[in-house]
Amino acid sequence: QVQLVESGGGLVQPGGSLRLSCAASASYSGIRVMAWYRQAPGKQRELVATITNGGSTDYADSVKGRFTISRDNAKKTVYLQMNSLKPEDTAVYYCYTRSGLGNTYWGQGTQVTVSS
Repeated sequence: QVQLVESGGGLVQPGGSLRLSCAASASYSGIRVMAWYRQAPGKQRELVATITNGGSTDYADSVKGRFTISRDNAKKTVYLQMNSLKPEDTAVYYCYTRSGLGNTYWGQGTQVTVSS
């Protein structure tokens, strides 16, 4: 069974940085797209950033210039470097993957709280 294990969330002050990681289980092959979503209390889950297996990236307007998504295909791991964090970035962040066959998987979520 495919598992996505996230880490790196926590509490940070406004203007600070965090790095999220999401590692897929070794049995998972053919990953095409890896992405990060987030869901704030009372709001719908929204796409934050995506990266293809070729390295093409895309970002939500709200995080452009502050967040960077990257991946290590050999380690089947995706990262989200978050800089200049704002209180409105507070949310549960979810890792998402889609294989070339169209199978999709979600991580369990990691809490990011930006507060002074």
